Amino acid sequence: MADAPRTARATARAELTRAILDNAAAQLAEIGPAALSVRAIARDLGMASSAVYRYFPSRDALLTALIVEAYDDLGEAIEAADAAVRRRSDLRGRLRAMAQALRTWAIEHPHQYALTYGSPVPGYAAPTDTVVPATRSAFALLRLFSDAQRAGRRPLGPERVFAAEKAALSPVMAYVDPPLSPAYAVRGVAVWSALFGHVSLELFGHMHNGVLDYETHFATLVDLYANDLGLT
Repeated sequence: MADAPRTARATARAELTRAILDNAAAQLAEIGPAALSVRAIARDLGMASSAVYRYFPSRDALLTALIVEAYDDLGEAIEAADAAVRRRSDLRGRLRAMAQALRTWAIEHPHQYALTYGSPVPGYAAPTDTVVPATRSAFALLRLFSDAQRAGRRPLGPERVFAAEKAALSPVMAYVDPPLSPAYAVRGVAVWSALFGHVSLELFGHMHNGVLDYETHFATLVDLYANDLGLT
């Protein structure tokens, strides 16, 4: 059965919701998330503040919507990059594609990246609504690690993982089926954190004049990580 056509009221609400979010995103670039102002958004859109609060009941609700949207957008970019690698056994190619999608998205959306992976916003506590969107990019990488494990690949490093570390990473190992080996979980989390850490250092200017060609250096690092994961 076809979906019922959207009513004019629903269309108007969706358009105004989009306008509020777009204006809030523009504020991120100008003044940062801590200074996000519902009153300023209302003024820019020619609305009363009380009208904006009917769409987002608080500043924190608006921040949550922006965070969820950013996580989903990044997750979708990484998932699409992985899916575009037609030969699924090309594990190294898939890691390259996903890593490049992460870096490209961060460069194109620096303020959204800073909102999700930068300093916490003072006074804001992320609700559980953000958890699933936040894990999309990590799950994409975990699926790659799981495929590598099923293909008989082995990560570099010692096979033995201490019991305390196994317990610490037990949720990561259980995210995929069959579960990741402790060795793959350790190496996989290290690669995940290294990818995001490198992007953050680049985006926030911490490698200025230290690395002269970010793109080339990032590609080199991704190939090193592929070697570490046994994706040869």
